[in-house]
Amino acid sequence: MAGSRVIMRAFVLSAALGVAALALYAWAPAGARPDLGDALASLRQSALSAGSATPGSLTGLLVPFDTARAGLLVLILGLVLCLGATVGLHVAARSRHRRRERQMRTQLERALFARDRGEAFLAGVPQVLITWNRPAAEPIVEGDTAIAAIDAQPRRILAFGSYLRSTDAQAVELAVERLKLAGEAFSLRLKTTTGRFIAADGRAVGGSALLRLSEISGDRAELVRTEELLGRVEAELGALRVMLDEIPQPVWVRDHAGQLSWWNAAYGRAIEAQDTAGAASGATELLDQGAREDSQRRREIGLPYVARVPAVLAGDRRMLDVVEVPGPAGSAGIATDVSELASLRDDLERQMDAHARTLDQLPTAVAIFDAAQHLVFHNSAYRLLWSLDQSFLDAAPTDGEILERLRAERRLPEEADFRQWKAGVLAAYLAVEAQDHWWYLPDGRTLRVVTNPNPQGGVTYLFDDVSERFQLESRYNGLIGVQGETLDTLREGVGVFGPDGRLRLTNPAFERLWKLPKGLVATEPHVDEIVERGRRVIADDEHWAQVREAVVGLHDSRRAATCRLGHGTGIGETGIVDCAMAPLPDGSTLLTFTDVTASARIERVLSERNEALLKASQLRDDFVHHVSYELRSPLTNIIGFVEMLSNGMSGPLNAKQRDYADHILRSSTALTAIIDDILDLASIDNGSMALNREPVDIRETIQAAARGVEDRLAEAAINLAIDVPDDIGRFAADGKRVRQILFNLLSNAIGFSRPQQTVSLKVRREADAVVFDVVDEGRGIPADIVDKVFNRFESHAADTRRRGVGLGLSIVRSFVELHGGQVTIASEMGRGTRVTCVFPTADLAVPAAAE
Repeated sequence: MAGSRVIMRAFVLSAALGVAALALYAWAPAGARPDLGDALASLRQSALSAGSATPGSLTGLLVPFDTARAGLLVLILGLVLCLGATVGLHVAARSRHRRRERQMRTQLERALFARDRGEAFLAGVPQVLITWNRPAAEPIVEGDTAIAAIDAQPRRILAFGSYLRSTDAQAVELAVERLKLAGEAFSLRLKTTTGRFIAADGRAVGGSALLRLSEISGDRAELVRTEELLGRVEAELGALRVMLDEIPQPVWVRDHAGQLSWWNAAYGRAIEAQDTAGAASGATELLDQGAREDSQRRREIGLPYVARVPAVLAGDRRMLDVVEVPGPAGSAGIATDVSELASLRDDLERQMDAHARTLDQLPTAVAIFDAAQHLVFHNSAYRLLWSLDQSFLDAAPTDGEILERLRAERRLPEEADFRQWKAGVLAAYLAVEAQDHWWYLPDGRTLRVVTNPNPQGGVTYLFDDVSERFQLESRYNGLIGVQGETLDTLREGVGVFGPDGRLRLTNPAFERLWKLPKGLVATEPHVDEIVERGRRVIADDEHWAQVREAVVGLHDSRRAATCRLGHGTGIGETGIVDCAMAPLPDGSTLLTFTDVTASARIERVLSERNEALLKASQLRDDFVHHVSYELRSPLTNIIGFVEMLSNGMSGPLNAKQRDYADHILRSSTALTAIIDDILDLASIDNGSMALNREPVDIRETIQAAARGVEDRLAEAAINLAIDVPDDIGRFAADGKRVRQILFNLLSNAIGFSRPQQTVSLKVRREADAVVFDVVDEGRGIPADIVDKVFNRFESHAADTRRRGVGLGLSIVRSFVELHGGQVTIASEMGRGTRVTCVFPTADLAVPAAAE
């Protein structure tokens, strides 16, 4: 700095001299001003020659100068001196600057070395330095931020809550604020969320706030952990002692010598101790000498002492369960008063025995399993339900073993995935509420299974066989459904009134009959309302009062009753309804209403028609008997006179007259047979015909019937084949009626046969009957006529040679049924007809040996 000032002063002096020379040059006259070029040339020449001149010669050189030259010379000399001084001063200043530069470089190297040492120190110890020049200034973060697991942004080290526990983060934030504002120093020990420890030291240095965060490791970290553990243990020990003072069980701690070192409040109350010294001195012990000695022996070998011993607690004799456990610093013990527990246990055992005996009498199967799924109790119903051996159950099998055994014996429900089903059953051990299951066994039984988790662990199973209940319920539901459907489909109106007189049950026919509005039945109307609406349909106050009385009246005995609503004798427009009133066991009353208007009309018409038919039948019977008797007498005379003429009693007849006489005789005989058939049918209808049962020779009866149709066989050129076994024998019947039956059957078969065909008559005996078969080879009977051939006056022989009046087969069926037999007919068009008559002989058979 001094050199620079000297240079400035020389420069100013030289400049002043120059200015003075220029002023002299400017003030000189123009003619007297030397030419600068010449002057400079002269000066240069003088300078060149000055090298060899002496100082004396130099003075001689300057003498001839005039003032102008002198000014110019002064100027030049001033400039030369200024330049020389400037150069000298510059050289001197440069030397000083070099020395200063070397000094500053040395200081810089020392500062860099110190910085490197500081950085090495900071790098050697995991720590972070945070500096605030002013409270509101931006912080300067230096060091290894990895101690807080922050690498990307160093300033995030100030987000204490991101890596410290919440309490520590709040504490360091408050300390930093006080440091920045008031300069209060602090030293904290912090714990990160990952369990590492960090030391936080805050200081005010040179007006700046400095926070130093360093990781605590090694022995310091172990010491910190130990201190923290000690604090936690002391806190826990204090809490534990407080808790132990509150429990009712005496608790104590002994040292290695076996002396009491601590006890809780319950222990003090038990021994009635006033202070710790009294108990510690051994003046009062909770346990007697024998128990303490036994406990000492167990502690010496490192085993806990567990026993039930008597003791005196606050002057009362009690029973205690004592547990004393050895430890590193002595032993600790606890005593539980089990006097009441023992009494309760005895009572519980007696009650459990009583319950077990009771459960053995129950029909419900009960099984109790413990927490390990072993069977601990079962009753007789359980053993009988699953048919298990008593020895197997006494071995306390597990629930899974029982299920596997029952599955092997096919006594469990057959499931597609038994393993999953079994896991679902055993899941009851993890449940908190009772669950219901339904098991459908292969043998058709249905079980309701209740699994109830026990509070102390395990499950109680209840098995109810509800097969019968299900069946009854199914039948009941089916019956109710059938009854409901039946009631809905009935044409009769049905209504059930409860004991309070309100309508409980009805069907649609009831609503339609009395024209009840929709929705009225749902309100359960009273019988008075139903009666009032019923009067609008049928005005019959007398019988409606009877209906109301049956529902809500007071009776000594409830009995069923009936009445007819409407016109009892005539049929009006309002109709007629029959009502039936029946009391029900539950106090209700059943009313049924049947609309009999149409049936009443039909009944009256049928009654009138029946009367007419009875009169017509009587007239028919009278007419038949009258006609029959009136025709029989002249017909008998005709037959007699014809026979007299044929015999020649009135004279000989020529061939033509004889043919006429024979024709009249045959016609009269046929008419007589018709009249006899009509009389027989009339007798059968009147119930006046009686059979004359006697032993009938079957062969002779068949031959007699065959002789009766010989002329018809010859006239029609029909063959008759008779098949009668030699040992056919006899049977009890009316022989005349049997011959008449066979005659009619043969005549009918001949009438439906063509020439050269054969009519067969077969007879056979079966177990308790005689069977006659008449078979022809005629055209057969159509299927739609087969059921009508036995009707009276039904003749279907329009294309046959002999058309009858339709009484033959009717007579046959009537006579066979009088004998207790039956007639069947089988026919096939173009193949002929078979008529079978069966006569029972079980009670009337006559042995063949009696002939």
